[in-house]
Amino acid sequence: MKLSVASAMIEAALAEAEKRKVAVCITVVDAAAWPVAFARMDGAPLGVIDVSIKKAKTAVLFHMDSETFAKVAHPNGEAYSLENTNGGLTSFGGGLLLKTADGVIAGAIGVSGASTEDDIAIGRIAARVLTPA
Repeated sequence: MKLSVASAMIEAALAEAEKRKVAVCITVVDAAAWPVAFARMDGAPLGVIDVSIKKAKTAVLFHMDSETFAKVAHPNGEAYSLENTNGGLTSFGGGLLLKTADGVIAGAIGVSGASTEDDIAIGRIAARVLTPA
């Protein structure tokens, strides 16, 4: 994950969040779950800083969006409490796995601070920077 690409994703996410009139935190990590870029919008609660990081980390470490991970890690799921591993993960939507056009995992983006639906939508807009339609 190049900084230039991660930064462009952050900019796309910020623009979409502003359009939706929500304040969020956005984290982009590389394929090894190391942070590459981060932004916290004015007015975003401090608690969502860590949540955005954990959403991105969850997606890349388990090769699935955090929304899908939630289906496995919920109380009746196959791997309940899995979110307690790897220094803490999260089991709800807003973390999206990022793949290149040829399917190689490039990293993940985590968005937090709005509704789960808005977090996911903002992340999807940002992900288009990596793989334009």
